[in-house]
Amino acid sequence: MELWLGITLLAAFLQNLRSVLQKRLTGELSVNGAAYVRFLYALPFAWAYGMWLWGGDPHGVNTSFVLYVLVGAVAQIIATALLLASFTTGNFAVGTAFSKSEAAQAAIFGLLVLGDGVNVWVVGGIGVSLIGVVLLSGQFRLQDLLRPNRAMWLGLASGTSFAVSVVGFRGASLALDAGTYLERAGLTVMVAVTLQTLIMGAYLWAREPGQIRRALASWRVALWVGAIGMVASAGWFTAMTLKNAAVVRAVGQVELLFTVMTSVWILRERLHMREVAGMILVVAGIWLLI
Repeated sequence: MELWLGITLLAAFLQNLRSVLQKRLTGELSVNGAAYVRFLYALPFAWAYGMWLWGGDPHGVNTSFVLYVLVGAVAQIIATALLLASFTTGNFAVGTAFSKSEAAQAAIFGLLVLGDGVNVWVVGGIGVSLIGVVLLSGQFRLQDLLRPNRAMWLGLASGTSFAVSVVGFRGASLALDAGTYLERAGLTVMVAVTLQTLIMGAYLWAREPGQIRRALASWRVALWVGAIGMVASAGWFTAMTLKNAAVVRAVGQVELLFTVMTSVWILRERLHMREVAGMILVVAGIWLLI
């Protein structure tokens, strides 16, 4: 197994675990408050990891790195907000399905911005896995494609923003003038999480001031969300330093398989033919990608 692939699979598993823990906070916090803990509580771990890798002296930072990581950090926050907005339309499946166009859009942005080329196998893998994700996303219907609605446009915009973010983060790692792939990814994670904590913290302070206090009071669960989320982010960033961001994110859709397996094994929910077909297509798409 190639190194980037193993790291991606681990990151996808940990992201699924972080999401499970994060959902436990939704009863105590608003949607934005629950989302904020992933940055706030990841911050000390991100700094510890980044400084440990660089021996306390990160260097090689340049203007291109700062711009790339800033674009990636802001785009990820916007993407999350758009995805949450698509859910408020009452059509969770449509918003989720169209947000998963991220990998396909990342292939386009990666080619235009970073010169990351893709071959026919990558294109085919992204397409096949995307169909599988759509089947796994819930009650998504063909007529949803034929009748554009608010959930569709918000989901698509979310996918665009997620694609911009991953290309931005990969660009940041590649723009550094020094460091191994681990050091580059570690520094990118550290700076990105710092920016996201400050930006989203400022937003909550202005619009939902009580949420910061509640986030701090929820430290027992939130600390695990931050720690696991930081390790997952380090995995994503490291994989994207080694490999085309579009390929990494397409393989990362295996996270949805982990979600389905969690619902079957832990919640004892039944699998339907739709989910089985979706899982087969996701696996087939990932096989084409690798």
